[in-house]
Amino acid sequence: MSTTRRPLKALPPVAPSAAAQWMAARGWQPFCFQQDVWRAMGEGRSGLLHATTGAGKTYAVWLGALQHLARADAAPAPEEAPNARTALRTRRAAAPPLTVLWITPMRALAADSLRALQAPLPGLAPTWTSGLRTGDTASGERAAQDRRLPTLLVTTPESVSLLLARADARERLASVRLVVVDEWHELVGNKRGVQVQLALARLTGWNPALQVWGMSATLGNLEEALHTLLPQPATSALGAPQPPPAVLVQGRIDKRLEVQVMLPARADRFAWAGHMGLSLLPQVVQSIEAAASTLVFTNTRSQAERWYQALLEARPDWAGTIALHHGSLGHEVRDWVEQGLKAGQLKAVVCTSSLDLGVDFLPVEQVLQIGSAKGVARLVQRAGRSGHAPGRSSSITLVPTHSLELVEAAAARHALAQGRIEDRHTPRAPLDVLVQHLVTVALGGGFVPDALLAEVRRAPAYAALADNDWQWALQFVRQGGASLATYPDFHRVVPDDQGIWRVPDARLARRHRSNIGTIVSDASMQVQFVSGGRLGSVEESFIARLRKGDVFMFAGRLLELVRTQQMTAYVRIAPKGSAALPRWSGGRMPLSNTLADAMLEQLAQAERGDFTTPEMRCAQPLLALQQAWSALPTPRRLVAETLHTREGWHLYLYPLAGRLVHLGLAGLLGWRAAQQVPNTFSIAVNDYGLELLSAKPVDWATLLPHLIGKGTHTTIGDGLEEEVLASLNATEMARRRFREIARIAGLIFQSYPGEQRSSRQLQASSSLYYDVFAQYDPDNLLLAQARAELLTNELGMERLARTLRGMQAQTLSLHALERPTPFALPLMVERFRERLSTETLADRLARMVQALEQAADATTGTHLAQHAGPSTEMAWDIPEGSATPARRTRRDPAGDTSRRARRRHGF
Repeated sequence: MSTTRRPLKALPPVAPSAAAQWMAARGWQPFCFQQDVWRAMGEGRSGLLHATTGAGKTYAVWLGALQHLARADAAPAPEEAPNARTALRTRRAAAPPLTVLWITPMRALAADSLRALQAPLPGLAPTWTSGLRTGDTASGERAAQDRRLPTLLVTTPESVSLLLARADARERLASVRLVVVDEWHELVGNKRGVQVQLALARLTGWNPALQVWGMSATLGNLEEALHTLLPQPATSALGAPQPPPAVLVQGRIDKRLEVQVMLPARADRFAWAGHMGLSLLPQVVQSIEAAASTLVFTNTRSQAERWYQALLEARPDWAGTIALHHGSLGHEVRDWVEQGLKAGQLKAVVCTSSLDLGVDFLPVEQVLQIGSAKGVARLVQRAGRSGHAPGRSSSITLVPTHSLELVEAAAARHALAQGRIEDRHTPRAPLDVLVQHLVTVALGGGFVPDALLAEVRRAPAYAALADNDWQWALQFVRQGGASLATYPDFHRVVPDDQGIWRVPDARLARRHRSNIGTIVSDASMQVQFVSGGRLGSVEESFIARLRKGDVFMFAGRLLELVRTQQMTAYVRIAPKGSAALPRWSGGRMPLSNTLADAMLEQLAQAERGDFTTPEMRCAQPLLALQQAWSALPTPRRLVAETLHTREGWHLYLYPLAGRLVHLGLAGLLGWRAAQQVPNTFSIAVNDYGLELLSAKPVDWATLLPHLIGKGTHTTIGDGLEEEVLASLNATEMARRRFREIARIAGLIFQSYPGEQRSSRQLQASSSLYYDVFAQYDPDNLLLAQARAELLTNELGMERLARTLRGMQAQTLSLHALERPTPFALPLMVERFRERLSTETLADRLARMVQALEQAADATTGTHLAQHAGPSTEMAWDIPEGSATPARRTRRDPAGDTSRRARRRHGF
């Protein structure tokens, strides 16, 4: 039975100037935006604070909270007890109940946040206690929190849901008066953010006066982000008090952010994406040597492992003063690295996004970014790790891994100067998260469906939740839907005699609590020395490819696989030699639309001969050769290239819309082409373009304008989704997406208490459910969600439709090639990588590039500024039945030698 609680009495506030006095004692002067936050919190308002990284957001919200909520005047601090243990018990007994929930997206950020938040407590809230609750929290601390929660609890979205799943959740959480969501931009666009929304809707139901504050430094759509954070007001009786309106506070302070680029001595004209960028290792070593402390960001954990090892090989004397940090390492290792950074004991740390967020590493002097950051927001976030304090300038140096990333660097600086930051949008009504939340709430005291529906709809993601979807979710947790009703394990929530829905089985309750959360990845295996000592975890799919005695690189060491047993890989130190790099899912970050648009603008300037920035001047040989052999993509021009090799007939297309869009677009164009002329196509994509390879010749000059021209589907809802799904192996892709949905919805479980399930078991279980639903319950809404998420998350459907419409407005520039252009070669490499080993690929590339360089040298000496191959240019508004513009042919300036080389290497 649910319980009620009397409203909390208003607490006497600390003197209005308490926060300013605390800052003044440290020689600090509050900024205007900090005072705006203090004032708004004093008025009982919720809001979103958006300010530059390192500008003082944390103290803006935290000091405002202490000034508004702390009871320093109401109760004196307890007298000192005779011993430390008694003192701790006395202080905890005198402390107020849980008052502030501070939610962070990462465990590393949680630990660092707690250290920062504890600093003002002795002066502003001496009776307050504080604590941390994440997946890394020790069992003893958890047990103490189970008895009594601290006044301030720093935690993660998953741990908040676990608190809501306790039978006494309302008694323990109704005292919360403030929830702070740090780094809201990291949560707003994914299911973890939806999980937070549902938790906030529940907490505000228990305390209508609850204040909610979000903090962010890198958001474009601020108003939407604010409304997504705050629960909708509950429907109340006429004349009932309403919460004061929320406020958006933007912190504008003079904080300089510099973006520099480490230029190679000579930029390759035939760059290929995907390698590690180690050609600039000597310059990186020199840059690290010149600075007191450096963060070296990479985009993938594999790249971080390789760069860490390369730095140690280049400078063995740095052993012990440089470190490695990524999410798969054990938390003890991560904690050691973070403390070493803060204490100024480490000269450099090679890291991934595990150190992206809010962690205050004041001693860090410079930040290096290996490769493109792929987005302006991520670039700003990582740059802010240096000079992470008000009044200090931040800087980041980009280290391009191939020549086209020079153009990305110039585009990123240009977009940043114009203040263009990527938008983030919340998922809309994901049913797997709703199903999980229903079981969580049933464990947390139970629910009455009508009342819970009103509460769920207060979460912005579910504001438009349909009645039919709600009824389906209720039936799904009650009996597993139409096809699973006869199995007791799916009767997870049932109404009792009083109509309150609860979890009837303690075993099902334990299983649910062990799997709460929306973070889904391949099953991981622990990596452990045979002699003892854990190093971290890698994906099971990587270890499964290794045999006993194979060597791989992990945690900055060369390791030899000894054996695998019960989801643990036992290893020992291996002698120096070749090694495989672990593979983790989610490694490749697609080019953002903001950065892609900025790249097209930079290419348009290059076409006009405007090479004003150092990186564009460095990339000029590549861009000039691309112009000579074909053309440069621009906002007004869509460049297409055709090439015939012994592999078949190639089409290269460069929309510059990111790899996710290009994957869907390549499948769509190939499918549409095959509808008119039966054919089979191989696909390759990267962030800049796509390749279609066919065994039969295709007249792309005639066909391509009709495939993406007027009259085709380019709008969501007019048949475009069906075409995209038909063009790809959509069933298998949806099946993989369904595995994640099934895990979140509680159909399959990543682990049972005390047991970790393998990815093979998870895959088999999810495939079985998928097949059962498809055959016996085709209207199951989780199947529809899998299809929708495939289109949205994996294929970028909205952006794909927008790209198609943009392509229609562009002029098509079609070029028949004699050899691959600088833009085409990376796409060829993408295909080769799927079927060639690293060594074979490197050898073949070396031969190809040598032949291409010979042809480029010949072109440079003759017709650099002219097109070397046949080309056509056409607009999309070609009248029906009109002839294709005549092609202009030109003699190959590279001569017979180049032709023989092309035949020898497959061109």
